[in-house]
Amino acid sequence: MQRQQDPQVTLKISARTKKPEGIKECWPLMTLYERFEQMVLVILSFIISLVVLVALLQLLVNIYSILVAGVLNPMDYKIFQVIFGMIMTLLIAMEFKHSIIKVLERQSHIVQVKSIILLALLALARKFIIINLEAAEPFKLIALSISVLVLGVVYWLLSQRENAEGYLIENKLEI
Repeated sequence: MQRQQDPQVTLKISARTKKPEGIKECWPLMTLYERFEQMVLVILSFIISLVVLVALLQLLVNIYSILVAGVLNPMDYKIFQVIFGMIMTLLIAMEFKHSIIKVLERQSHIVQVKSIILLALLALARKFIIINLEAAEPFKLIALSISVLVLGVVYWLLSQRENAEGYLIENKLEI
């Protein structure tokens, strides 16, 4: 005996798996201001791509010069601070570009707060990597540490809220 499939379940699954419409399909439906926003996002995305490309080239040149000059000493943490600081800068720029692309692809209407919190956490992680602990003021380290803790808690709370909202929607519950 063949099992009958509920049409509502099929509709719900296909609506959930369907990709959002692209900018080409949405363009005629957009207001003038929405089109302006999309153009600004495209320009920002292009600028960030250029920054990432230049930073990557600079990173490659620095690593090449370190390797050719033979300056790379595994025991010298200052060289690694510089290299990993540059890598973190690239990661931050790419994450920022990714959040802009999500808006461009119509997956979200605005840059998500969670993405901004993540970028701030990445920037603070980069700061901790490149900071000179011998010369850093204790109060500055405490302030940076508290900032990481607070941002981490905010990120966790936002994640918990998303999980709760997803659970409510999935189980058709109301608040």
